[in-house]
This record gives sequence, structure tokens and C-alpha cells, in this order.
Amino acid sequence: MKNRDIALCSPEITIPNVRLGLEDLLAIIHSLDEPSRARVARALAETEMDARFKDLITQLAARAPAEDVTDADIDREAQAARNAAQPE
Repeated sequence: MKNRDIALCSPEITIPNVRLGLEDLLAIIHSLDEPSRARVARALAETEMDARFKDLITQLAARAPAEDVTDADIDREAQAARNAAQPE
């Protein structure tokens, strides 16, 4: 890794007994082989999707339930979706 000055306001990630600046971490990621970079990308995407789903669930939970949809309606929709998904 290149020896360079890191601004004091630079975010850092602490790994037991190892401190890396964000630019250092990015340099390390850039130096990885293709499969390893893909793993990093997947991990970041999964983290982002987890956060978005959590936010969506929170938003939906805050809404008042629809009064015009019954449990029977939901059961019929679920059964129709299952039937449509089954190969003939």
C-alpha cells in the first residue's frame, strides 16, 4: 500500500489492531482479483438491500391496514399465484 497522508476527517474502519482509511480500503479492494471484487460488491449490495427492506417494512407497518381486503381475498390471491407458478 502506498504511504500517504490521510485527512483527519477521513472515515476509518477499525479491524482489531488494524486501522485503514477509506482510501486505503478502496485501494485494497481495487487490487483484488475479479472474484474477490465481486464478493465485495455482493456484500455491499446485500447490506443495502437489507437496509431498504427494513425501511420498507417499517413504512408498511406504519400504514393502516386496508379494510376492503379480507383474509379470504388474500388466501385466494395466494392460491392463484401458486397455481400460476406450477408447471403444466
